[in-house]
Amino acid sequence: MKLASLPDIAAQTSRQTQPLDWVGMCGIAMPVRIEGQHVSAKVDAGVSLDDGSARGIHMSRLYLALESLEDKELSMHSIRQVLMSFLDSHDGLSRRAYLNIHTECLLKRPALISPLAGWKAYPISILASVENDMFHVELKIDVAYSSTCPCSAALARQLIQQQFAADFASTELEFQRVLEWLGTAEGIVATPHSQRSTAHLHVQLNDLSQELPLLHLIDQAEAALGTAVQTAVKRADEQAFALANGQNLMFCEDAARRLHQALQRNPTLKSFTVKVVHAESLHAHDAVAQSSWSAVENTPVKSAV
Repeated sequence: MKLASLPDIAAQTSRQTQPLDWVGMCGIAMPVRIEGQHVSAKVDAGVSLDDGSARGIHMSRLYLALESLEDKELSMHSIRQVLMSFLDSHDGLSRRAYLNIHTECLLKRPALISPLAGWKAYPISILASVENDMFHVELKIDVAYSSTCPCSAALARQLIQQQFAADFASTELEFQRVLEWLGTAEGIVATPHSQRSTAHLHVQLNDLSQELPLLHLIDQAEAALGTAVQTAVKRADEQAFALANGQNLMFCEDAARRLHQALQRNPTLKSFTVKVVHAESLHAHDAVAQSSWSAVENTPVKSAV
């Protein structure tokens, strides 16, 4: 006896003729290749359901199309190919396709002075979509850095001045004695507070972008801030980091402006939003600043989903 073909319920006609903006799957586990490394990712894949009479889409076709990402370097080309596969497999049903990739970019970063180096993980999201052959890509990147409070630094300097006046007001100054005093805890009675901070970058790539500028954006942000957190260090590196913090005193407003000015000079960007979060060591709350820019006025950054 010949077996009947398996039923395709998704191909049935829906009783409710309502198009849907997005239908698909979220949180698909898979490896992707970034900067030559396989890293674990969570992927969201979906298409619009523009044929309101269709009951559903073919989710397995989306899932199988993702296999092409496993062994290729993640690029604008490979992402666009997957999105076009989504649409080709849903011809007549969908006009828009979406692909979101959430992972971490692992980069080996050198110490400031010594020959040591260590790995840093940068959380990233790639939000891509295509509609009417228009390819749209946004990137979200988190960059950790250290921020030293300018107000705290000024208050610490004042206390050191007061201690200096108390210790030397009635004595004749001697270079060697002052030098030794500057190297003691009794002399440097106060230090400014600093905290680990995070810059959240959300950028939209322009239509001329051919590559995913992940590494370039990370390098650009860290250079603008000047105090990227370190990995493996020796004492010389720690001292250099202390110097970098002392020369880059930052309120959250300062950090946001530095990043804004740096990203605005990036020719691959169409728009961006920068949000910096200083996890206060003085307060039990965070200090936050945000700034946005668009090459086309009044065009905000938007997410595919």
